[in-house]
Amino acid sequence: MGFMDWFTNLFKGSKKRKVLKTAIVFSGGGTRGFAYIGVIKALREAGIDFDMVAGTSVGSIIGAFYAAEIPVDIMEERALKMKQSDIFSSKLVFIPSKTEKLESFIAEYLGNKTFADLKKPFCVVAVDMKTGQEIHIREGELVKAIAGSCAIPGVFTPVDYGNYRLADGGLCNNIPADAARDMGADIVISLDINPTRGFGTDSTKTTDLLMASLRVLMKSNAVNGYVHSDYIVKIDLSKFSQLKIKDMQELIQIGYQVTKENIPQILLALGREVPDESIKRVSRKIKAIEKKKKKKGETFEEDLDRLNDI
Repeated sequence: MGFMDWFTNLFKGSKKRKVLKTAIVFSGGGTRGFAYIGVIKALREAGIDFDMVAGTSVGSIIGAFYAAEIPVDIMEERALKMKQSDIFSSKLVFIPSKTEKLESFIAEYLGNKTFADLKKPFCVVAVDMKTGQEIHIREGELVKAIAGSCAIPGVFTPVDYGNYRLADGGLCNNIPADAARDMGADIVISLDINPTRGFGTDSTKTTDLLMASLRVLMKSNAVNGYVHSDYIVKIDLSKFSQLKIKDMQELIQIGYQVTKENIPQILLALGREVPDESIKRVSRKIKAIEKKKKKKGETFEEDLDRLNDI
């Protein structure tokens, strides 16, 4: 085989290599989801980016911000100024809020963008209350779709979206890793801000019993998310309320810190070498070169050639 034949075969072989597509999945979890701002900050600092995004409930809000590549400092600045009245219009138990305020909050970041306007492919997961079916939305009006995915029964009224009447996606799929697979993702990293879901309550209050019921429901459907994920970052935020807008700074910091601790595992799941291990490997190679140089003289160019082979 001549050189040109060898080169041609090598080129053909390289063309056959598949570039793996990656996805990040944001689970539901109410107002705890603002911890995702810290998650995104840690990922960006580590130089980790994803090709596509899927989200449920509050995960669809922050997932859309991520897909739109909104700067973290802008997300954080607005979140720290949020008040309960910025999202919820009703203060009465079982008098659900309409989603107009929620939609206005989302529109502050996204304006009148459609899915096609985002920088990354994005999927919103919701439930159609007319049919009881899980709905994956990937085109059309963005803000309405997100509001529908966040419409927790008893907290928000359902959102009419085309022929659908949307409610909280967490009712059927709280960690929509399978939605990311359907989009074509080869590697899926999911974020779970409610890993202790399923716990009950000693309270006899109707609202507490309703929330406990939802937690039990979401525990069962979260299993599917674990099955379809290559790695899951678990962020225990159980001490925070899912419906109260407070402690935003602490939520963001916890999300940031837990994600930083998980960076090595995320990189391994993505098929990338952990930076610390890479540095150690290069250091060992350099020390080996230095030892050889003591035994025999080498030019600077020869030394560079050795380094290039690392």
